[in-house]
This record gives sequence, structure tokens and C-alpha cells, in this order.
Amino acid sequence: MDQVLDEGPFFHGTKAELQVGDHLTAGFRSNYRPEIVMNHIYFTALRDGAGLAAELAAGEGTPRVYVVEPTGKFENDPNVTDRKFPGNPTRSYRSREPLRIVGEVTDWTRLTPEALQMWRDRLAAIRLDDRAEIIN
Repeated sequence: MDQVLDEGPFFHGTKAELQVGDHLTAGFRSNYRPEIVMNHIYFTALRDGAGLAAELAAGEGTPRVYVVEPTGKFENDPNVTDRKFPGNPTRSYRSREPLRIVGEVTDWTRLTPEALQMWRDRLAAIRLDDRAEIIN
């Protein structure tokens, strides 16, 4: 029997405008290392964590947080759980299977312009660091 990692609800942050019933899939460029095409789709059980991802996502659209439902197996996101936060307190996950959009939330905490700039600066430093790795 497979262990249930988390009961959810689950969230995904993006600038894409999506509808209930749409599917998010792997195969797009990373927001953090655009030269990498991602083999997984990432999501979290923390609404504000998805909000952060939405604000940092590539593109010019409005940051959005969607409630998502995994359509298949998923695992802890090794980019944060194994390297930075053992035990997965960020409740971050990834899957090779699509995520189904089941709703949108609008009451997530937005970053201040200063906090958003701090995160963008951190990402820019990661992009310049050849040692920085995304486990894909």
C-alpha cells in the first residue's frame, strides 16, 4: 500500500489564466533556471507558498493560486525537503502526472514590493551560480 504523503488541499501558483477542469503538466521551462525543461509539475499544501511561486513565476500575467488535485502519484519535492528542510515542513511536492484545476483562491498573502525584490535577487543569484542545481 502506498503511503499518503499529505491529504491536501493542494495549491499551485502561476501567472497562467486557467479554468476549473484544466490540467497542469510537466514539460515547461523552470521559473528558476529557464534553461531547464521540467520533468515534474510542482505544488504545495501551503496556500501562501503557492502565492510566492505565483509572484515569482515567469511571464507578465497576474499571479494566481489554484487549488489542484493530483491525478497520479506524487512525492516530496527533493529540491527543498532533502536539501533545505528535512521532514517537508514546506509541504512541497512534485508529480510526473498532471494536476487538475479544481478552483482558484484569492485570499493568499501577497508579498510587499521589497520582499518580492528580495526573492527575485535570490533567484538571480541562483541563476548565476553554476553549482546551483534543480533536481528534476
